[in-house]
Amino acid sequence: MTEITRVPLQPIKKGSLTKLWLGVLVAILLGAGLAWAAVPKGLSVETLVEGEGDAVEMGDIAFVKYVGTLPDGTEFDRSQQSPLPPELFPEGTPFVIEEGAVIPGFLDGLLQTREGGKYRIEIPSDQAYGDSPQPGSVIPPNSDLVFEVEIVEVMSRQEAEARMMQLQAMMGAQGAPGAPEAGAEAPGE
Repeated sequence: MTEITRVPLQPIKKGSLTKLWLGVLVAILLGAGLAWAAVPKGLSVETLVEGEGDAVEMGDIAFVKYVGTLPDGTEFDRSQQSPLPPELFPEGTPFVIEEGAVIPGFLDGLLQTREGGKYRIEIPSDQAYGDSPQPGSVIPPNSDLVFEVEIVEVMSRQEAEARMMQLQAMMGAQGAPGAPEAGAEAPGE
């Protein structure tokens, strides 16, 4: 009986097997590169100046000097001079470190900082305003945000409340109706 369907195998040329494995390796690397590029960017906190003080923790009040920009460098926000008296409160904008007080990416970024440090926080749009920025804002939908921050001071909520009570006492003493003015004699003297 003769075998009609039998196909003779040709010998493999020298170097063909190496080329085959190189092609497989290139395909794997190309696939891995595409997969890595498709992964969404996460929050990034770069330390510009290492902080030496307390770490920012949930429940704290962080006094922060900051500049907020879009990735192209367009500034959309900046910390302002605090109206609080400097003898009681440090410079910078006070931020309560708790869920819902600030955008999620800013909160997560601040939790990775220390008092006295300067940082660059890059926030992906899904941890910022997403497709719904604040009305009238220069921030376009789905924009990443960049913040340069300096952590001036970190204090506990209890300490901040105690200082606020001092401020209220000072204001009450200065403007309370019927309180004697400075240099005025009290009745009956």
